[in-house]
Amino acid sequence: MKKIRFKLYKPLTAIALAAGILAMSACTKKFEEYNTDKTGLGEDDLKADFNFIGGFFPQIQSSIYFNFGNTTADYQLQQNLNADAYSGYLTPPHDFQGNQSNLSYKMIDGWNSFTFNLAYNNVMAPINEIKRRGAQTIAPDFWAVALILKVEAMHRVTDVYGPIPYSSYGSGGTTSSYDAQSVIYDRFFKELDTANTTLKAFVAAHPGLTPFGKFDMVYAGDYKQWIKFANSLRLRLAMRIVKVDAARAQAEGEKALDPANGGVMEINKDNVQVSGFGLRHPLFTIVTSWTDCSMSASMESFLVGYKDPRLPKYFDHSVSYPNTYKGIRIGSTITAKPGYTGYSVPAVRETKTFRNNTPIQLMVSAEVFFLRAEAALRGWKNAGGTPQQLYEKGVGISLAQWDADAASISNYLNDNTSKPIAYVDPQFAVNNAPATTDITIKWDDAATFDKKLERIITQKWISVFPEGQEAWSEFRRTGYPKLFTVVNNYSNGLVSTTIQIRRLPFPNTEYTSNKAEVDKAVTLLGGLDNAGTRLWWDKP
Repeated sequence: MKKIRFKLYKPLTAIALAAGILAMSACTKKFEEYNTDKTGLGEDDLKADFNFIGGFFPQIQSSIYFNFGNTTADYQLQQNLNADAYSGYLTPPHDFQGNQSNLSYKMIDGWNSFTFNLAYNNVMAPINEIKRRGAQTIAPDFWAVALILKVEAMHRVTDVYGPIPYSSYGSGGTTSSYDAQSVIYDRFFKELDTANTTLKAFVAAHPGLTPFGKFDMVYAGDYKQWIKFANSLRLRLAMRIVKVDAARAQAEGEKALDPANGGVMEINKDNVQVSGFGLRHPLFTIVTSWTDCSMSASMESFLVGYKDPRLPKYFDHSVSYPNTYKGIRIGSTITAKPGYTGYSVPAVRETKTFRNNTPIQLMVSAEVFFLRAEAALRGWKNAGGTPQQLYEKGVGISLAQWDADAASISNYLNDNTSKPIAYVDPQFAVNNAPATTDITIKWDDAATFDKKLERIITQKWISVFPEGQEAWSEFRRTGYPKLFTVVNNYSNGLVSTTIQIRRLPFPNTEYTSNKAEVDKAVTLLGGLDNAGTRLWWDKP
């Protein structure tokens, strides 16, 4: 990967940044343009109120679940046509690439590169510039937030590819060294340590102050909330490595859960939702303008089978089959438009969950309760309850997020009969499939460890919708929920239909611009750079 040398447009204010700052490209053809100061202001003019550092944060926050500059097409290739589908959430109703694409495991390099490039150009590059401008010493509280956002953004990238450039990024030279995923996770935990310590010290010394407020698209500058997010993120990452390093996972998880460290997310007010500065939700455009996104068959199976109160909040009824919710199996052979466009789509018409200005969700408190339920199941300290108590709190807070009342929550939690349903494709019976599991909703304390874990992860999967990247990562870690397999697998044997896709291959541009390092990365993966290769933490 070429080192990006640049100077972002100096932001007059955070609003000016959101409206006009460049989304940087790794391409050097416009180097002079990118390095030209068009504001006419000197560095000193921008230091008032930390604009010269804070002005980069809207770009960073808008580029994790990518919508910086409202470029929906980038998000579609960053996540919607891979993780959103592999997680069992969403399936396009069209015949992309003649039905031979990433959706049927025929990997397209032009699609595979977006997750990689967008993160480096729009998150790592501005964070590196913030560091260059001295944030660590001038505004250590801003730097602490930058570290949290960096970990949030880049754990998604390493969980897609495996080894990536991280520890040496921005240190100079024409290439960037790849780190093993174990090294990257170790650095994540240390960066979260720094962020936690810094923000706790700031809050203790300056109670009530919110200097980051005008740049903050999540918590209005409330550092206590950022501390909770950092601890919750640590818990997520700790659980991710539980199969490969159980001792480190437990130590980091218990640290995250230690009340002395500032607590974790517990109420829906704590949810990490990015909004403001003209940000628009990309799913709204993908559904309403492009008709490129529909409900998956797995979502239909679980939500319809469970009579889930969240179903109408997540999806609209099918147009082609009124009064029903109808999904699409990944890898189906789809005819040219209209294809499956009459099937259910994310809720843009009826409950209108997804609007132009709907906040972009990165993490919810329900997920944290499910992480705590698994922590308790594994015998970790500080979980704060039994697996059943924490599971039920997770379900309850998720249902409450979507306006379910107390009676509905109680009825749902006590439902011991509803199960996922078989999938029936009304157009093509070849796509039909029996239900993948008989897992019910009500907690069963006499069940096996695996059944308890399946119940926890299945409800976590429902609760984190539409954040497909996290759902796909957890599916790979646990095997839950039990998703329908791909109908047509065009990987030529590289990806198991049963095991399902495990990662994206490295972009071809890395082989041409950074070959020695990407070859090293492939060695770290066991010698195979394909979509069937397991990551470091992804153990059977």
